[in-house]
Amino acid sequence: MQDLARVNVFFGCNGSGKTSVLESIHLLGMARSFRGSSIKSLITHDEHSCTVYGKTTTSRSSTGVESPGLGELPLGVQRSRVGEAHIKIAGRLVRSVAELAEQLPLQVITAESFGLLTGSPATRRQFLDWGVFHVEQQFFGQWQRFQRSIKQRNNLLRRGKVTDSELTVWTRDLAQTGTAINEHRKDYFRALSPLFKEIMAKLAPSLESLELRYQQGWDRQLSYAEALQQGLSADLEQGYTHSGPQRADIRVLCGGQVATDVLSRGQQKLVVCGLKLAQGQLMARLGRGTCTYLIDDLPSELDYNNSRLVCDLLASMEAQVFITCIEYQDIRSVWPETDEFALFHVEHGDVRRISGD
Repeated sequence: MQDLARVNVFFGCNGSGKTSVLESIHLLGMARSFRGSSIKSLITHDEHSCTVYGKTTTSRSSTGVESPGLGELPLGVQRSRVGEAHIKIAGRLVRSVAELAEQLPLQVITAESFGLLTGSPATRRQFLDWGVFHVEQQFFGQWQRFQRSIKQRNNLLRRGKVTDSELTVWTRDLAQTGTAINEHRKDYFRALSPLFKEIMAKLAPSLESLELRYQQGWDRQLSYAEALQQGLSADLEQGYTHSGPQRADIRVLCGGQVATDVLSRGQQKLVVCGLKLAQGQLMARLGRGTCTYLIDDLPSELDYNNSRLVCDLLASMEAQVFITCIEYQDIRSVWPETDEFALFHVEHGDVRRISGD
């Protein structure tokens, strides 16, 4: 796509293809749709696959720290109808989506983002782990080991007759990796939580009783090894591991009550924006680069003043933003004055830049 700026607004009628632009960028950074639907929904009818290409203007090393001066980095992703993924970074074929995600950190604010408040704990764990992945180099390897260990341990538990020696091997590895994951999550949460409060004080000062609480997935008074030992009988009886990081959650409370029980839809959207903005700011403060924000229909559920508050914060972060709306004035009128502003009209899938004057 030509002539991109730091702030890119895509406007047009419903069904014109605006969200498809955001989907293509998300595919380039995560090799999947942000709507969680089958990859088939992104592939043109009668085609066997879809392909996206793009370039980042800064390269990120394996530590996650930006390396200025390395020029543009080409990225390419091809997905087939049967689910196969071919990912290339600078012409090199890579196997892991993690390598791709490291190069193009994306924050998404869409209708699906309400799942951070209304969805399952898995959605909030994914949010938390996204942040830890981008700031802690060792996290992903430990997370992979944990997934292997819990899979093997649960296979043994389901088998019924299992020897102590067999179970001990995987329980020990599970305790080690689970403890490490929890420590990384807690460190990250301790940095994220006050930043979220700081941002929400600007977005919604009336919600001063808003707070985040981290639940690690087992009794805080016990080490993870102790929790596994204490729960062994129940694990053997029911055939799976009950406690651990796989049951962690973030609770969003307002006045001590679950936020979704007391907040309006508009307030919930502000909270979701606050969580996403806090992650982006934390990455920048820790020297891990900047996120690219994909925002679908920001004015939905937000009035003029609240839209302006969100846009002010986005503008202050100096992150690249791709945002959709029906009328471009819906964003133009609430975004701070900037020279880095591009407007694109989308009609029947055709994208055309306009002056906006």
